[in-house]
Amino acid sequence: MKTEIKYALLIDTSKCFDCKACMIACKVENNVPDGFCRNWVKANSQGIERRTQFQPGQCMQCDQPSCVAACPVNATYIGADGMVEIDKNKCIGCENCVTACPYGARYRNPVKKVADKCDFCMHLVKKGQQPTCVETCPTKARVFGDIKDPNSKISKLLKTDPWVKVVNPLFNTQPNIFYSKGTELIHWPREPKLPGDVHMATQFWKTSS
Repeated sequence: MKTEIKYALLIDTSKCFDCKACMIACKVENNVPDGFCRNWVKANSQGIERRTQFQPGQCMQCDQPSCVAACPVNATYIGADGMVEIDKNKCIGCENCVTACPYGARYRNPVKKVADKCDFCMHLVKKGQQPTCVETCPTKARVFGDIKDPNSKISKLLKTDPWVKVVNPLFNTQPNIFYSKGTELIHWPREPKLPGDVHMATQFWKTSS
């Protein structure tokens, strides 16, 4: 799907010191239930010069998302702005998309009984604000914006940093969370699974709701 807008995030992990302000702010802003999170910070003790490096992550907002392919009711889809979205009214809570995401970025909300994940705080972005994780980060490790806008800060940074990286490129989901070239990435070594039995998924929803 071609879009006029394409939101993305560029993260410089050299600026992250694991304060977890992004995680706390996200949980509060998006009312994330206890025991779950929309974003996270992973530690890599084998980083550059063998120093500990911290790597924030969240939904990768992929151009070729395996979660969309796995959804039996088309509740997960790519929206007009290129965002991977969830129609909560269609979602049956089967967790097919949760299993299919190779980045572990989704969970089933135990209260709402539907899939959930990071959505770049679109309720804030539509008001002209930044995602809460970007706004909260004390070291400004995150840069968010429209990569189709040549004048946006993120577009300029990506153009001047040709060696920018993504997590586990072999998954070929074409993620839109980018990391600066100085980053020693931690990969998520989990193969995506695409459940194919729609009837089993529907039965799961009926028995668990």
